[in-house]
Amino acid sequence: MLDQLEAQSPDALLALIKMHAEDPREDKIDLGVGVYRTNDGATPVFRSIKAAEQRLVDTQDSKSYLGPEGDTGFVHALKPYIFGKNATMSGRIEGMQTPGGTGAVRLAVALAKAAGVTRIHLGVPSWPNHAQILQDVGVETTTFHHAKDDGTADIDALLDAIGKARETDAVLLHGCCHNPTGVDYTEEQWEQIAQAFADKGILPILDVAYHGLGHGLEEDVAGVRKVLAKVPEALVAYSCDKNFGLYRDRVGAFYMIAKDASDLPTITSNANALARANWSMPPDHGGAAVRTVLRDEELTRQWLDELGEMRARMRRVRARLAAADNEAPGLNLAALGKQNGLFAMLPLSKDQIARLREDHGVYMAGSGRINVAGLHEGNTPKFIAALADVTKG
Repeated sequence: MLDQLEAQSPDALLALIKMHAEDPREDKIDLGVGVYRTNDGATPVFRSIKAAEQRLVDTQDSKSYLGPEGDTGFVHALKPYIFGKNATMSGRIEGMQTPGGTGAVRLAVALAKAAGVTRIHLGVPSWPNHAQILQDVGVETTTFHHAKDDGTADIDALLDAIGKARETDAVLLHGCCHNPTGVDYTEEQWEQIAQAFADKGILPILDVAYHGLGHGLEEDVAGVRKVLAKVPEALVAYSCDKNFGLYRDRVGAFYMIAKDASDLPTITSNANALARANWSMPPDHGGAAVRTVLRDEELTRQWLDELGEMRARMRRVRARLAAADNEAPGLNLAALGKQNGLFAMLPLSKDQIARLREDHGVYMAGSGRINVAGLHEGNTPKFIAALADVTKG
């Protein structure tokens, strides 16, 4: 039976990691892996998380099961940061912990399908796992262009997709710091998006994976809140991987907003059943650490400072790249200064990307995506010079 399986394509990013590791050049640059890095190239454990973990070591007295909903204290502690002052939405919202943002997206898609959604609109390019999840869950996928060539969001393409959507459609949107482009909708565009959802009456699925890495915790979810204020129901997937540095601990949350509070018990029971069949219960440690941070005023302050340091560093890198626009003609580096988060897309050919790797030791995804946090004061000039070399006439 198992010999009937067909080999799947290997993960291109894993191959890139291997090539980078085997490159002996001391000045090589890794812009492929999607993790935050400090100016020294490290991906450290947050100081606030370290302190929270020590408290758990000292006080946690059981590793017993919690259930498919996970750590509800963690889920509720996040709510004010995501949903603002009206975090309870008059009793119309409930949430549960998931294995990372990936688990939250999968649960959102599975629950939408169980509720009758047959097709989901997805802006492209997108995080590759979005399409894989949609395919694996078994819903039809249709795409629209997310970004324009000038490095801004293609709002017309999204509004057209919403306007032409069927009653049983949903739309999956990135909440902020778009992966892989870094191109976000403006505040005014989010107003249009919210109104379009309200007029059409279809389900929004909002994926918030990089909260706080753009312009700030409030600013980064302002668009999400605009949508939620206009629509009767929605699904929200949330990740703590980046903004708490908990990549390998798989810390996510999934929120369901219902038309009426009386609908929530049924919706939640379906989500719990899907979670039970998929992972039984989510891993506890990371969620417990986040809960500990957010329930302690001093640890929260420390976390906010750490997050602010990350955000400011990435904005400095983006500003430096934008200032080099004339040094690498045709790449529109200026647009990177107006974009957000870890990622950006450069319009490079496959040959140019290969030359960057072979001639300059610059490793990036074949799509042209770069991890902005892989750059720092020491290697940014080399990267800009490499771009100039591969793009010169």
